[in-house]
Amino acid sequence: MTRSLRDQLVVITGGGRGIGLSTASHFVAAGARVVIGDLDDDVAAKSAAQVGGGAVGLTVDVSDRASYAAFIEQVQAFGPIDVLVNNAGIMPLSPLVDETDEATDRILDVNLRGVITGTKLVAPAMIARGSGHVINIASAVGRIAVANGATYSASKHAVVGFSEAMRSELRPHGVDVSCVLPTVVATELAAGVSATKGMRAAQPEHVARAVVDVAQKPRFETWVPRHSKGIFYVSNALPRRWKDAIGHAIGADRALTDVNAQARAEYERRAARP
Repeated sequence: MTRSLRDQLVVITGGGRGIGLSTASHFVAAGARVVIGDLDDDVAAKSAAQVGGGAVGLTVDVSDRASYAAFIEQVQAFGPIDVLVNNAGIMPLSPLVDETDEATDRILDVNLRGVITGTKLVAPAMIARGSGHVINIASAVGRIAVANGATYSASKHAVVGFSEAMRSELRPHGVDVSCVLPTVVATELAAGVSATKGMRAAQPEHVARAVVDVAQKPRFETWVPRHSKGIFYVSNALPRRWKDAIGHAIGADRALTDVNAQARAEYERRAARP
């Protein structure tokens, strides 16, 4: 059964750019009331105005519990939260031996702790009324670890594992938990990163449509593009040496290593901002 999103209150973190912004637009088009959360207040406000449909833009730092809690409190003034899309994330790339401890903390705080904190903040009210949906934007890297992004891979693997556990915890209370796993998406986060052989970079609207579809027809795991799920599960059933050979042949093992550093320079600078 397809759920109507009309008048549903949908909260999207990291909603000022890329996947989050496109997702906000698609939820508005589906009739939802949307609140965009972003680290930059001017970006949040401008994005809400761009999305239209009465969308609201508010500031939130998902890595800071006090900031996230204040954000959720502001949102609840509009009514009970029906859907939380934990989309905020960063992807600094480097060999682990070159990654600073500050960068490690930042990746884990935004990509993992932000998801955990957001779920903690909205789950009690969802449990109390017996409905709600938490949608976590993970990554294909949450199933397939890739060199040069070890901590990023770890954070996304953790998001998938956390989501699996929360699905079991919240399902008996009528609350859904879902994961969306995009491959390479043509956003600033993936600047300078090329899709593997036989794959095209997805567009933000492809992920946005998948998120809205999941909100309407809840299921746990959705890959973007859809066929990448089959590739993963088939290759994962093979012996390790075959799996490695296939990964090397399509360039998956070099996906985050053979990148255009110049194209990523501005993103890496912004992602490193405390």
